Amino acid sequence: MKTINTEHFGIQRKIVANMTSESWREIPHVSYIYEADVTRLFSLYKEMNSEYTTKISFNTLILKIITEGLKAAPKMNSHINFNRRLVRGQINTFKNINISMPMIMPDGKMMTVNLREFEDRDLDEMTAYINDITRRAKNTDLNEALFSVSLHDTLKSLKKGHILKTLYRLIGSKTGKHRVRTLKGKEKKAYEAVSETERLTAFDLEQGTVTVSNIGSTFLGQKGAMALLEIIPPQVCAFGVGAVQKKPVVTEDDKIEIRQILPVCIAFDHRALDFGEIVPFMQRTEEILNNPEIIFSWRKESRRLKRISA
Repeated sequence: MKTINTEHFGIQRKIVANMTSESWREIPHVSYIYEADVTRLFSLYKEMNSEYTTKISFNTLILKIITEGLKAAPKMNSHINFNRRLVRGQINTFKNINISMPMIMPDGKMMTVNLREFEDRDLDEMTAYINDITRRAKNTDLNEALFSVSLHDTLKSLKKGHILKTLYRLIGSKTGKHRVRTLKGKEKKAYEAVSETERLTAFDLEQGTVTVSNIGSTFLGQKGAMALLEIIPPQVCAFGVGAVQKKPVVTEDDKIEIRQILPVCIAFDHRALDFGEIVPFMQRTEEILNNPEIIFSWRKESRRLKRISA
C-alpha cells in the first residue's frame, strides 16, 4: 500500500489516545440511548431567546438539563477507584458538578475543557463561563497548556510509585520524532507573561466529574445517534448528545405525530452504577421536558427585554 502522509502524534492526540485506551481496557461500559422529546422545550427555548438580551445556546440549555438530572442522581457524578487484583474499590461522589466538555479550539483542534461548579449556576452564568473559556482559548498555546496537565499527571503517577510508567512517558514525550514540541526561550517567556486570566491553564483542562460531548453541534443536519462513547477514568458516566431530529412518535392517545427528538447516549461504568441508579436522572429529565416552562426560572429577570406596548 502507498502511504500518502505520516503524522506523528502531538500532545493532544497522545493524551486522547492514552485516556481512551485506558477507558476501553479497564471499564465495563453500559450504554443506553435516551430519546428525549424536546418539541415543547425547543419552542419555548426560541421564545425565551426572543425575550432576553443575552442569548442562550441550545448546547448550554442541554448542559443545564443534564446538570439538573445529575442533581437527582448524584452517584452518576462520581469517580471510582478500583483495584482488580485485591477486588477492592470505592466510589467518591461529588457535590460540585464539573463538566468535561470537548470543544473546538481556534486552531481547529478538539480539546476538553473543565466547566466547573455548574450545579448552582443559572443559564446566564453558564453562558458567561463558556464565553470566557472561548475568549481565553484564543490566547492559549494548546501544546503548552496540555503539557502542564500531562506533567502534573506524570508527577502524580510518580508519587504513587509508578516508576516505569513515569519513565515510559518521559521517553515517549522527550525523545526522537515523537517528542512533544513546546515553546522555548523568548517565545516561552512571552507566553508565560500573559496573565492566567487571559489564557487557559491546567486548571481549565483538568479532569472533571462527568463528560458531556455534544456531537450534534458539530453537524446540525445529521441523522442517527451515538450508540456508545468512552468513559474517561476515573469518571463513571458520560453523555453523548446528538442533533435534534424530526421523528414519528406514538402519543399517549395512540396517535402518530411528528415530534422533535434529541438522542442522548448515556454511558456508565457498570462497576460503579446499575441501571436503577440512572432512572432518577431520566425521571428528572422527563419532568423538565414535560414542564419546559421551568427554563424561564433559570434566567436572570434583570436581563429580560423591556417591551414597550404601542
